[in-house]
Amino acid sequence: MKSLRFLMSAALLVISAAAFAQSDAQKSTASKPQPQKTESQLTFEKLKALAGTWEGPVTTDMSEAMKAQMGADMKPLQVTMRVTSRGNVLVHEMQESGTPLDATRYDHPVTMVFLDSDQLNLIHYCDAGNRPRMIGKVSPDGKTVEFEFVDISGSSKFGHMHHAKFTVVDADHHIEEWTFMVGETPIHARFDLKRAKEPVLASR
Repeated sequence: MKSLRFLMSAALLVISAAAFAQSDAQKSTASKPQPQKTESQLTFEKLKALAGTWEGPVTTDMSEAMKAQMGADMKPLQVTMRVTSRGNVLVHEMQESGTPLDATRYDHPVTMVFLDSDQLNLIHYCDAGNRPRMIGKVSPDGKTVEFEFVDISGSSKFGHMHHAKFTVVDADHHIEEWTFMVGETPIHARFDLKRAKEPVLASR
């Protein structure tokens, strides 16, 4: 019996020691300061806060002749942004306000924003059939992110997106400026976007 009591006492001591060690390890981990987020990470978090649906007018420096040639009538725009891939990607989609989601009849370009080795990247999946890639840089005041062209895959025969700029005014208002290249001619477009209000549900 003495041997049994001795073994039980020894086992309890081992279990107690392990529990204390685990508790100390948890305290040590909890007390360690969390690494500070980099500028790119903070900027990406700010862009992800734009998730939602946005609407607003479009202004452009496109000539009237070019508008007629390209069939562009600058209707108000709807932009939808959503965070996906466990928070690793911001998906940006745009289309004319009031049009159905039908890529066979209406333009519906998609843009992906993500971090790669702490570098903010943007890939624009254009209706022109190409995919330009841009690198982001934040302004000193932290309110504007500019994406500069790096390279492109696919044909640029019908033009390509060359530059993008996002300016956060407040939680419900942001401005997007996009530059599309037609040959050597840049076309600048500005979207003045307000967050769309949630529909009011009828009371039962």
